[in-house]
Amino acid sequence: MALPPLSAHALIEALDEPALIIGGGQILAANAAALSLFGKAIVGRDLRFAIRHPQALQAILAGEHRDLALVGLANAEQPWHLSVRPIDGTAIMVRVIDRSVAVAAERMRVDFVANASHELRTPLATISGFAETLAEDGPLDEEARRRFGATIHNESARMLRIIEDLMGLSRIEADRFVAPRDLVDLAAVARIAAQQLAPLAERKGCSIEMVPDDARVMVIGDHAQLLQVADNLVTNAVRYGCGSACSTVRLEVFRDGSRGVFRVIDHGDGIAADHLPRVTERFYRVDPARSRESAGTGLGLAIVKHIVERHRGALDIRSRPGAGTIVEVRLPTPEGD
Repeated sequence: MALPPLSAHALIEALDEPALIIGGGQILAANAAALSLFGKAIVGRDLRFAIRHPQALQAILAGEHRDLALVGLANAEQPWHLSVRPIDGTAIMVRVIDRSVAVAAERMRVDFVANASHELRTPLATISGFAETLAEDGPLDEEARRRFGATIHNESARMLRIIEDLMGLSRIEADRFVAPRDLVDLAAVARIAAQQLAPLAERKGCSIEMVPDDARVMVIGDHAQLLQVADNLVTNAVRYGCGSACSTVRLEVFRDGSRGVFRVIDHGDGIAADHLPRVTERFYRVDPARSRESAGTGLGLAIVKHIVERHRGALDIRSRPGAGTIVEVRLPTPEGD
């Protein structure tokens, strides 16, 4: 069966990215994406009317098979990939592909590797230094030996927590497109987290209050991952939110329409507004020194965010300096599915 004849305009209109057909230095056809990017009056006009980038013009006017990366083709800092393809010796097709997402993803990957390396290098350097001292010849009193051994143990445990959180985050991201389908009692999950963290709260001089203590709210989810969400949020509230004014961390679980809500309220120092948009980034810390002192890995809220996204839920963090922090997770219920 022979293919029906298609116009150049019909062909480029099927493309999602901006595309142009150019002949004799003029724009013969442009799809909707190209008109949106370069202007609605470009068809039939000189190529230089739409594209003023010197490298792009040189590549297009050469009329040869070309691929090149450009910045500033339409917007000052936006990265693009320009693809030039000759068509039967009389015209050329130009495709302009936005690389913003790819460049941002690569930047995130590079930043992540750098941050992870930094986080692991610090305890590793400490372990190496103390181990080297222990291996040296010469007397070492018992108190110093115990102190060095405890430091090596603590820093090793810190590295292990970071690695475990990184592996957990990787597993969560691998499943991000697979929505959970089990029924989970969100209130029971909150109660388990409260019980498990009661000893930490006691050491911090605060208590964990569950309201109401007999709630039952069913949501669609993965029990292990939702327990990890509750554990991370309550741990943060206990570590950083047990203030002198109020030493109670409050957990609330209730239904709101088609959503199950888990809310954690503390009365600690709070978080400044400029930090709030970044607290779910990997390794981002509002107070790096305080976070490390409390054995935080800087990955807890990043893990929470990715689990909530996998559950098709919503995460909301509200805080003001001196007024504590409220973290709220909303998850779909069976009735709202």
